[in-house]
Amino acid sequence: MKEYFVDLHVHIGRSSDGHIIKRATSNDLTFENIAYEARYKKGINVIGVVDAISPYVIRDMERLLDEGEMEELDDGGFIYRGDLVMIAGAEIETREPKGGNAHSLMFFPHLETIKDFSKEMEKHMTNIYTNSLVSRLRLNELAHLVKDFGGIFILAHAFTPYKGIYGSCTDRLSNVFDKEMIESIQAVELGLSADTYMACQISELDGISFLSNSDAHSLPKMGREYNIMRLKGLSFRELLLGLKEERGRGIIANYGLDPRLGKYNRSFCLSCDRIIEGEMPITECDIDSSHRVLVGVMDRLEIIADRDIDCHMDRPKYHYQVPLEFLPGVGPKTIEKLINRFGTEMDILHNADEEEIAEVVGEKIAGFIVSARQGKLSLEHGGGGIYGRVKD
Repeated sequence: MKEYFVDLHVHIGRSSDGHIIKRATSNDLTFENIAYEARYKKGINVIGVVDAISPYVIRDMERLLDEGEMEELDDGGFIYRGDLVMIAGAEIETREPKGGNAHSLMFFPHLETIKDFSKEMEKHMTNIYTNSLVSRLRLNELAHLVKDFGGIFILAHAFTPYKGIYGSCTDRLSNVFDKEMIESIQAVELGLSADTYMACQISELDGISFLSNSDAHSLPKMGREYNIMRLKGLSFRELLLGLKEERGRGIIANYGLDPRLGKYNRSFCLSCDRIIEGEMPITECDIDSSHRVLVGVMDRLEIIADRDIDCHMDRPKYHYQVPLEFLPGVGPKTIEKLINRFGTEMDILHNADEEEIAEVVGEKIAGFIVSARQGKLSLEHGGGGIYGRVKD
């Protein structure tokens, strides 16, 4: 068994020939660029690429296979240049009849399966070429389809007020899923504004793996949250065993933002344009109760939790990881210097010596990096779509 860095939520912005795949994402986010960035700069071993059911992306994947840049594995997944495995799938939005939308992630083992699933989803989408996200399905219907196609099914950023199942749709999974489908959920993605300790307040999630993924909309955002998994090798089959905690495989650590840095951590008044201070849960503005309030993840969990945050947990440890780009004074040029010296962002975040970092970027930034590694930074809460920040 070996330990691998895994990020299972990276978006594709454009096809290689310039077609828009997902709006509000970087033009540089092509399938090939994601593979190169993960392999040579991020140091990630397994990348889950969503938006891959678009016919334009399928065409890009076929080209990379034809050119020998990547190969399809017998056990599922695509190996890029020998040691990075790409797992391809989709993020799909569903709507419940009583209101509320939710996003889910799904991944499939082989290109032919992805093609078949893409053809099926054409029946439930307006135009899969230009928008492979929004469907006319309900969550339970989508989960049944994914199971029928032999896919992995994950609840995406489950607690966020925009498109998270608990943040937007329901208090309990049983309200939207039948029992068979609840048992087929391989993982719940915590999202940037929640951590393991917060999510464990919902007892129905016991037995379902927790994931911390980047939900990257640009290349630099890849790996801002990730997991360390113990696997026998790299493939779709091994990933599935790891998510199910079977045959010695499993998630051994989650690395993610301190929830205070997340964009939806605390309740936010959209009329006053501010985080609402006070005792949780906050659901209305303290100045004017008619104002529209975006309920934060911490506040929402306070409402729907069915046990205490200090409950006993048999879960992998959640490590608070501050990405390099969140640190004061650290921009793209500084990150490039560090990568040139230490190899990958994973090496910088986990292994680089403080004195060696200081030789490259100075003592102040080196101190920030090591303090982030030790969880000693001073932070301000985020909310309303605005990230929290590291205090100077």
